[in-house]
Parts: sequence; structure tokens; C-alpha cells
Amino acid sequence: MADHTPPLSVEELHTLVAGGEIDTVVLAFPDMQGRLQGKRFAARFFLDEVLAHGTEGCNYLLAVDTEMNTVDGYAMSSWDRGYGDFAMHPDLSTLRRVPWNEGTAMLIADLAWNDGSPVVAAPRQILRRQLERLAELGYTANVGTELEFIVFKDTYEQAWDAGYKGLTPANQYNIDYSVLGTGRIEPLLRRIRNEMAAAGLTVESAKGECNPGQHEIAFKYDEALVTCDQHAIYKTGAKEIASQEGVSLTFMAKYNEREGNSCHIHLSLADADGTNVMADGQEMSQVMRHFLAGQLAALRDFSLLYAPNINSYKRFQPGSFAPTAVAWGYDNRTCALRVVGHGRSMRFENRLPGGDVNPHLAVAGLIAAGLHGIEQKLELPEVCAGNAYTAEYDHVPTTLHQAAELWEHSPIAKAAFGEEVVAHYLNMARVELAAFDAAVTDWELRRSFERL
Repeated sequence: MADHTPPLSVEELHTLVAGGEIDTVVLAFPDMQGRLQGKRFAARFFLDEVLAHGTEGCNYLLAVDTEMNTVDGYAMSSWDRGYGDFAMHPDLSTLRRVPWNEGTAMLIADLAWNDGSPVVAAPRQILRRQLERLAELGYTANVGTELEFIVFKDTYEQAWDAGYKGLTPANQYNIDYSVLGTGRIEPLLRRIRNEMAAAGLTVESAKGECNPGQHEIAFKYDEALVTCDQHAIYKTGAKEIASQEGVSLTFMAKYNEREGNSCHIHLSLADADGTNVMADGQEMSQVMRHFLAGQLAALRDFSLLYAPNINSYKRFQPGSFAPTAVAWGYDNRTCALRVVGHGRSMRFENRLPGGDVNPHLAVAGLIAAGLHGIEQKLELPEVCAGNAYTAEYDHVPTTLHQAAELWEHSPIAKAAFGEEVVAHYLNMARVELAAFDAAVTDWELRRSFERL
């Protein structure tokens, strides 16, 4: 069984505040893009007022684009509705110290309306609803995310001023698994590892990747909501630490024409005793076969949850270790779904998400897809034993436009998430598409300025 002890207890926080070790408390929630949004409180005020009653935040925070522009089309938040507040209720199980910010603790909030009802389109609430559905069958989900990033020697301010072009990667060549390559920036990697561990995350390892300056730090799996919260904290913290070290890093899915940043997500199910129900001895159980069949059935419909941005779809190139085929295989990295582990470690990996993914939404999608497979008793197709890139399989969407259309018309999505959630994230995709279609890109300038 999982240990549900929070990284920092309320009693410990009282002691640390009284002793002057903690003077600031951050209360934040993951937004549609998976970023942490919230407030920094004076620690004493937090204990006296916010701890028991929560706080408020403008509901436009779930109705803006990536640049925080207010946009039309959201039912829950608009100029016509006055852009009111929703309530932010602290989840005490997420309380932790933030070692990279002096004198700081933080915790994650759940969002509710003033009548106490949940904000159903909030990513954390979407995931909670799917976990509740899973619990009705007696299961919990264990999840691990593998998040890649590229480090540059430029600061974030320098990168901005340069238009994010001509940046200097921290490594000049492919350092996949290279100890020498990771050693080049070990002070940064070590700081991220150690300070994430001090914040309550269990670090496994760090390794180099293929794109110059690309690295991955892996953390131990945990229950689904815990992993997703920690994922959001890690992304924010890694950027803050990089900034403090005078460098920058990006999690964007495809920074350049080389290897993109992936975020492979591993998932298994456990029963009330904590036993992995994905395995029947050394073979896949019937539960896993149905669950995996559900992943395949919903993969295209749920691509919007796994690849939520214009840039996400640039990763899906043949022979790139990013998937293009709706297929599954045993330890086969050419498939979108990869079955790994044996016995109590058996699980599957979804290889679609990139580093830009919102973990709460993606994991909600995995669970909803699996529940569809279980409820419909779907049969698992034949395993792919060869190269899925060249075999005859359905293709994952190649653009956000395709993904949005599949999401909009998906009976699986509507049954699992409800009309409100489907409409909310369809509008998010439409907003991004409209912004991209209106933009004049550097690609157009290079091809057109003189030659056309």
C-alpha cells in the first residue's frame, strides 16, 4: 500500500513558521496548460486565514491562452459573466518545502465554485473524477512520467531577446546514456535531483538524451494524482533552478528538427491490497487486456489530451522514437503503446505525450480509455512484433486540427468526461489553431521575403 504521509505536516509547518524557517507559502493549481498558477502568502497569514478557508482566484485562469490572453468561447468564464472568482481549497496532502526558494513551502489547491461544487473543467478535478470511476471497480492507478528537456547556456531573458534562435545547447552532440555528457552539467542536474528529493519527490536517475543538451531526470512511480502533482511541481522547480543557475531549459515537444522532448507515461492498476492486477503470473491479465484494448480504441480520440499544442504534432515522425501507429507491442518502441515489466512490475507505457503535456489531463485520458475497454470488454488486437512505423496501422493525428475534430465528435470522450469538459478543451484547441493561423512565422519570412 502507498504511504499517504504528506512530505510536510501542518504541525511541522506551524513549528517552522514559528521558528522563522518558513516565511512564505505558495498555494497553486495546475491550469489547462499544466502550469502552476496561484499566490504567495505570508506564512503567518496562510496559517491564520487561508489554511481553514482557502482563497480565491479569477476564473479566467482556466479560460486564457498560453500567453494569458482572455479569449472567447468558454462557457465558464467570459466578459459577459464578469470574470468572477472560484475558490482554491488547499490539499494538505501536498504540503511540502520548496528548497530552491528560501523560506518557502507550497501546496496544491482543488478548485470549487462558491456553492462548493467542483470546477469540472479544472485538470485536477478531471483526473479526480476518473480516479473515482476507477475506485468504483476497486482499483487505484500507479503512474510514472518520464520527462525530457533541453538545457541551454543562455538565460531565459537572453533566449527571449534572441527570439529563441541561435541558442547554445549545454552539450554539442548526442550524449544518450553518456556519463561524460551528463557530467558536463552535473552541478545543475545534481541540484535539481537533490532539491526535488528534499521537496518529497523520489528521484531515480538522470541520463543524457539524443538532441544536443537534452537530458531526462526520472522519478519513482506513485499513485496517479500524486505523480501528476509532482510532475507539475518538478517542471516549475526545474525552470526556477535553471534560472537561478543562469541557464535555461525547455520542455517543449519539438524545439528543432532533431529529437523532440517526450514524456512517456507508465501506468498499472492495483487492487485494495496494492497487488498489481495487470499481471496473471507472468502473463497479462484479462483486466490488462481489456484496459490496453481501451487505450487503442480511444487513442486517436484522446490525442488532444496527450498532444495538446500545435508543436506537439511535430514529434510524430517515422523512425524518431515518437509514435505514429495506433499499435501495441512487448517492449517495442515503435508502437504508441509499449508493454513492459513482468509479474508485479507489469505495466504499459503510452509514448504519445511530449514534454509539453498536461499530466493531469493525459492520465485522466489513460484511465478513461482503460475504463472504456473494461466496460465494453474490448478484445486486444494482435501484438505488433516488428516495425510499427512501416506496418498497416491507423495513424495518430498529424495536426492539432485533426485531434480537435476527433475529440469533438468522440462518443467515448463525451461519455467519460461530459459535454462541458469536451467543449472546454475543444475551445482551447480552437483558440490555439486560430492564433497559429494568424501568425507570420520565420519559415514564411525566410522563404518569401526575397524569393517570392
